[in-house]
Amino acid sequence: MSYITRLAWSVSLAPLVFAASVASAQDLPVETADAPTVEALVVTGDIVFRNRTTDENPVLSYDLEYFQRFEPVSVGEMLKRVPGVTFTSDVLEFDGVSMRGLPPGYTKVTINGRRAPGGPDDGSFMVDRIPAELVERIEIVRSPTADQPSDGMAGTLNVVLKEGATLHGGYAKAGVLVNEDGEARPSASLAYAGGDQAFSYWGALNYQGRRNPKKKVSFRNYPGDPEDANVAYEDDTRDGVDISANGELAWRFDGGRLRLDGLVIDTDRDEDEHVVTYTDTTRTTLVDPDVEDPVADQHERIKQRTYSFGADGELDLGPGSLDLDFGWSAYEEDKTTTEEIGEDFDEVELDAYEEVRIEDEEWEGGAAYTFEGSGVELKGGVDYLRKTRDGALVEFEVDDGVIDWTDFGSDPGGVYQIKETRIDPFVRLTLEPTDMVTLDLGLRYETTDREVTSDEGTQGYEAKDLNPSAHLTVNTSPADVFRASIARTVRRPSYPLLTPAFIDEEPADEDGLRGNPALQNETAWGLDAGYERRIGARGIFGVNLFYRNVEDLIEIVDTGLNVDEDGEPEETGDDPDDLFNLITPRNIGSGDIWGVEFDFSMPLAAVGLPDTGVFFNYTWMESSVRDPFTGLDRAFTNQPSHVYNIGFIHTLPMYDVSFGASLYDRDEGFASALDEEVAVDYDADLEAFIEKRFGERVVLRFAGMNLLDKEKRESIRKFDGDSIQELMENRANGDVDEFEIESERSGALYQVTLRVAF
Repeated sequence: MSYITRLAWSVSLAPLVFAASVASAQDLPVETADAPTVEALVVTGDIVFRNRTTDENPVLSYDLEYFQRFEPVSVGEMLKRVPGVTFTSDVLEFDGVSMRGLPPGYTKVTINGRRAPGGPDDGSFMVDRIPAELVERIEIVRSPTADQPSDGMAGTLNVVLKEGATLHGGYAKAGVLVNEDGEARPSASLAYAGGDQAFSYWGALNYQGRRNPKKKVSFRNYPGDPEDANVAYEDDTRDGVDISANGELAWRFDGGRLRLDGLVIDTDRDEDEHVVTYTDTTRTTLVDPDVEDPVADQHERIKQRTYSFGADGELDLGPGSLDLDFGWSAYEEDKTTTEEIGEDFDEVELDAYEEVRIEDEEWEGGAAYTFEGSGVELKGGVDYLRKTRDGALVEFEVDDGVIDWTDFGSDPGGVYQIKETRIDPFVRLTLEPTDMVTLDLGLRYETTDREVTSDEGTQGYEAKDLNPSAHLTVNTSPADVFRASIARTVRRPSYPLLTPAFIDEEPADEDGLRGNPALQNETAWGLDAGYERRIGARGIFGVNLFYRNVEDLIEIVDTGLNVDEDGEPEETGDDPDDLFNLITPRNIGSGDIWGVEFDFSMPLAAVGLPDTGVFFNYTWMESSVRDPFTGLDRAFTNQPSHVYNIGFIHTLPMYDVSFGASLYDRDEGFASALDEEVAVDYDADLEAFIEKRFGERVVLRFAGMNLLDKEKRESIRKFDGDSIQELMENRANGDVDEFEIESERSGALYQVTLRVAF
């Protein structure tokens, strides 16, 4: 079966499942014995708090109803309300999730327990592409057990999609998102679930329009050339549509079960930037009829497709049970970027043209056998993954506004392929010596066989990581639980760092950068220790201490070698003026991350307010890593020292009305690259809602986001030099070449939603 055929088959899967579900509905009972009706979830007057889990390892679980009243558009917006999650994105953008302040590549994202293929080079996943409408619950896995992948060094985010076994009935949603400037984008959803004790089904379709208009101002100063100071005003608008579908069929029979599921997410997004730069820094407007300074237009046209199909089952076999799992997923991205410059916006000329194409395909499967005895459970199995990633970055030459289509850019490593095979056997032993104590011990042996192919040829890499884990749970009372965990986790290198391309004049004029296919995986030993207290029937309080020691950190280093413009080693007779210092990524040093997480949620019945629920979480975090160039200790990139969320929901039962608000804020973060230092700060983010319920099947909700019109500020200090040595000397002496202060705002966003259950 060809790749295109498989893609087309997967695209059609979810809608077909949905159609089959509707067609079968008339033959099924109206309601099952154990499945809640959809209206009980869509039009509920109850306040929903964090779930209490019985997992052996530390896991936080939040049902969709915990978030839904604030009408989040995507999983990214949902995650603002869970402990320890931050984003280093533009205002009103929640894409690359950072758990415990570490860069997105340190967080593992799975959908229904399976890997989520995505576009970013660091292996992360843009969670803003998963519609909130498809989600049943969000799970935060702080430390993995042996039968879970070891990739989540900072933690694992598992997005569990809705399924027919837990629902019965249908709902329709219609809504509109309105920006502060009055522009509106519609949204709509349709879903249905049903079945009986032997068979269940679920199908959903979702359409979501999104728009984010931002205004930016950048002031740039040049201490060495103060007359070059300038101010840039920018309009940056992101406008797009997400269309998604998912479906599920499940059969339950004597001695087992079988489930099929599929997911499709289709994103089309335009990003348009209009920039005018004034050398007269007293200018205060973007559009000026008398402008004589350069203007620039940049346009990005982005198409992203995610396809996923899965099958899993369980079969009683002998004294235990056999679990089988299969999955196929793919990701496609096509992005075209054009830049036009000129003296005014009416007479701009094409100056740059770039295309990015990415194709990811993953096949995965697993088998495990579980034996249960008195106070003992033994599970052994193996997981398999086969991944192929084809990437291309093509920078075409542009001369007098005309593209040279025969030219494929100056980067010889712009086209590459990465193949990776993983075979991971594991064994897990769970002991319950008493009713109070549970001990989970495990070993996971992760093997990685990787091939990197570019115009430099094919280079291979093999790694074998033995990852132990141990989790202790002690229930000192029906309300009190203590947990302690230790686990070894893995992070794999970013794709561009593996590609052995040579790029001259990077990162400085006399340097050249080459990728390193021999990079080893980063590994970490992690500790988690926590306490959880149940408060009344629904309240909960938790505190968790965490620590990670990361080894084989990947950093860019100066090799001390000289190469020519083609990246070849220096030879006798070469002109020194034509040579470059070779810069490359390597595994060096180690780093430490530590902190504490608090979360609290409960109804205020104890003070006479049973219809009021409050929520609060706070995470304090620190880290230390030695900078390979400065030799100084610094935090991991963009890690804030704290992040918190506080909110409430109040219900007026006699009027069938509820309202609430939530405030999210984080501390300043810092980034240190070779030639620049960046500080990033955000204002607080306030959101609120009010809803009116009509009977048991209809709810009308109004929600507002970014009500404080928060500002994002970046302070950037850039250093210059003809070589690494000169650049480092300038940096050590505080000799700044360029200082920039950038601020960004987006305005409030309002949403009106009507939901009808049937």
